[in-house]
Amino acid sequence: MAAVRDPEATKARIFDAAVAEFARHGIAGARIDRIAASAKANKQLIYAYFGNKAELFGKVLAKAMLDLAAAVSVDPDDIEGWIDRLMDYHEAHPEVVRLLFWEGLEYGATTELPDEAERQEHYRQKVATLQDGQDRGVVTDALPARDLLFLLIAVANWASVVPQMKRILVGAEPADRDRLRASVKEAARRLVAR
Repeated sequence: MAAVRDPEATKARIFDAAVAEFARHGIAGARIDRIAASAKANKQLIYAYFGNKAELFGKVLAKAMLDLAAAVSVDPDDIEGWIDRLMDYHEAHPEVVRLLFWEGLEYGATTELPDEAERQEHYRQKVATLQDGQDRGVVTDALPARDLLFLLIAVANWASVVPQMKRILVGAEPADRDRLRASVKEAARRLVAR
């Protein structure tokens, strides 16, 4: 009796394997052969389902960004809570920041991203939410909303981007993690203070 094929399950295995591969090796270092082996799938199926390696990376990152957006929305009325949720998300999903970091290394500051228009709209909505907080007087208007959002994200995410620096400089014990988180929240509080 022949095995029953399940294209959706195969796509999911390929996708999960691609996330791990790209997070570990970046776009240039990732290998379709390793993705196929990890997913226990035919290499040709990867190309059929997702296109070439760059297209697959774009789809992986787009889904990671959508998942993040759905899980953690900006809340100008509770910046500390938002920072907590953002840091929690990145601790639970370290691959997201790694994928963004690899994307930055690969594409740089001037090359247009495959899904740049959609990403700009996503961030435009976050900026509008923060701008609303500024308009209501909940958040400082001393900085443009887009710059303020960028700075808040940077403060919250840097420890995930450079975990080795966090370990060396801040420490690796649970108390060090808690202290750093409190410091990040204090920095965010000061950035948004009126």
